[in-house]
Amino acid sequence: MPRRTTTMLTATLIFVALLFAGILIPVKYSEMSPGPTVNTLGDAGGEPVLRITGRKTYPASGNLNMTTVRVTGADYRMNLVEALYGWLAHDNVVVPHDTLYPDGQTEEQSTQENAEEFSQSQESAKVAALKELDIPVQSRVVVATVLKDSPAQDALHAGDVIKAVDGTAVKQPGDVAKLVTKHKPGEDVVFTIVPAKEAAAAEKAGREPDSTEQVTITTAKAESGDRAVVGIQAGTDHTFPFTIDINLADVGGPSAGLMFALGIVDKLTPGDMTGGKFVAGTGTIDDEGKVGPIGGIAMKLVGARNAGAQYFLTPADNCATAASDIPSGLKLVKVDTIADATDSLAKIKAGDTADLPTCAKG
Repeated sequence: MPRRTTTMLTATLIFVALLFAGILIPVKYSEMSPGPTVNTLGDAGGEPVLRITGRKTYPASGNLNMTTVRVTGADYRMNLVEALYGWLAHDNVVVPHDTLYPDGQTEEQSTQENAEEFSQSQESAKVAALKELDIPVQSRVVVATVLKDSPAQDALHAGDVIKAVDGTAVKQPGDVAKLVTKHKPGEDVVFTIVPAKEAAAAEKAGREPDSTEQVTITTAKAESGDRAVVGIQAGTDHTFPFTIDINLADVGGPSAGLMFALGIVDKLTPGDMTGGKFVAGTGTIDDEGKVGPIGGIAMKLVGARNAGAQYFLTPADNCATAASDIPSGLKLVKVDTIADATDSLAKIKAGDTADLPTCAKG
């Protein structure tokens, strides 16, 4: 056999062997890609994304789209060829598997965590939106979780309203830990509570709960340090003056908070906030309307532009990364609070976009 033919055959066999090796060899990476976008002013699955009852609402045109990112599952094992393709593809991002699923997290655990974050983001979106409109929202400190085998187990329950600790009124979740840690481990702490069932019944009847109980718990020593603990996590529960339902399946995480809040504001405000423009965006939101950063910003920009977005509301802390690769035709608008977002939407509606706060490269 001629040397040239032998060389070509050898090279081909090596290439085939490498290709098969690349297909068979798993690598510890996962892939992120643009996910679907959903207009918070529109429908999803035949149902309005936002349904408000008990309060006058107004029709809203245009788009206020929340954006998503698709990720490979925790159990998916990417091979070397797929990883190389993902690195070369402009619209996909390959990241270490632990970035998406830290500490060996399973897909079920990730889904549960995302569902909890999504639920919390909806609550915060409602609170932030109503506060932006100066609509009063009643808030109360509650027992969010009770740790198993902790001193509080069977004494306190999730949903119990915490009125006071050792006779001192509680106004914020953080007050609970401050008051408990004034004790030394082994000392008693007294909680004044409204049991969860009584609180729920009172809320349903539209009245304030009229009875409280005092629960005494002996503190324990924290696993790290010498702090006194009882084994609960305090949180905030809200009572709204009317009903706001957010209907969106198969979405998780906290990053839609800003767009949900803006959709609520738009529906409760005469006229429309976008002037018919296509605005998309992302960002977490807290009860005070502060917008926080999210992951996968590059993928969300691509998804938004593919859907037709002209403007993208971008958390200030994501601006530098987002500005490094902006899809053609998409204008990034920097937002730090819900008030920033509503101000920018007013400018977009009026066509006064020259001085919009924009994102600059880091």
